[in-house]
Amino acid sequence: MSEQHPFMHFNVIRDFRQKGKVEHKLMDIILLTICAVLSGQDDWKGIYHFGESRIDFLKQFGDFSAGLPSASTIARVMGMINPTQLQRCFIEWMKECVKLTEGEVVAIDGKTVRGSYDDSRGLGAIHMVNAFATENGVSLGQHKVFEKSNEITAIPKLLDLLNVSGCLVTIDAMGCQKKIAQKILEKNADYLLAVKGNQGRLEQAFNEYFHMGMLQNHDGDSYSTQEKSRGRQETRLALVNEDLSVLGDLEFDWPGLKTMGIVVSIRQESDVIQESEVSVRYYISSKQL
Repeated sequence: MSEQHPFMHFNVIRDFRQKGKVEHKLMDIILLTICAVLSGQDDWKGIYHFGESRIDFLKQFGDFSAGLPSASTIARVMGMINPTQLQRCFIEWMKECVKLTEGEVVAIDGKTVRGSYDDSRGLGAIHMVNAFATENGVSLGQHKVFEKSNEITAIPKLLDLLNVSGCLVTIDAMGCQKKIAQKILEKNADYLLAVKGNQGRLEQAFNEYFHMGMLQNHDGDSYSTQEKSRGRQETRLALVNEDLSVLGDLEFDWPGLKTMGIVVSIRQESDVIQESEVSVRYYISSKQL
């Protein structure tokens, strides 16, 4: 991180309060809120109580000469801030804090925000698309959508905000779209996309190519792991194929496609393997893996 103030990226946020009535600095309220949320608080009272217990820490970066703002003040002031501007400031801050390394995995996934559904007020559940740097263990940014089906359109918007150059971007089956693959390549990154029924022809081509005998005899690269937990053993075998001719004309439909991946998971509690304990997952990637 640079020697500048760690929260300098938030200085551009406009304070809409009347100057003569301002008691607590806007940057103090933003600093308190961000630190509290990063520490697991999810309501205004929790943010205030976090400030009570961490005031000495907060004073290292903020003023707080007027003490802590009340929970209602925090809620009112944060409610005035443009959420899109706050999001952009946060992502710029994360770019400064987190330096992604060449080849690092950035996982993009969708999730429903717990407790966001409110039938009494006619509010549906909020869905978030999140970009997570796996090696650093931090979220790089999020984008809110109001319908789970909108996650597909939210992914390119989130990618526009991020610097993922040189990274491997992984997305589950919802993101297995040609336009998303192209967007990732345009960001100078590589994609690793899960294949399911939403890409029917592609999934069918995988089904026609793969057979269980390949677990014993496979020409390409492979890698296996074993884990034991609570008396159950799980074996995972990953297979890689770079001969994309098995996909037929689909080989040319996906921009920059170089690799097919297959992961077979076998869970068993005894020497006899049941059919229900075997799962097979398919992937495509623009990177040679």
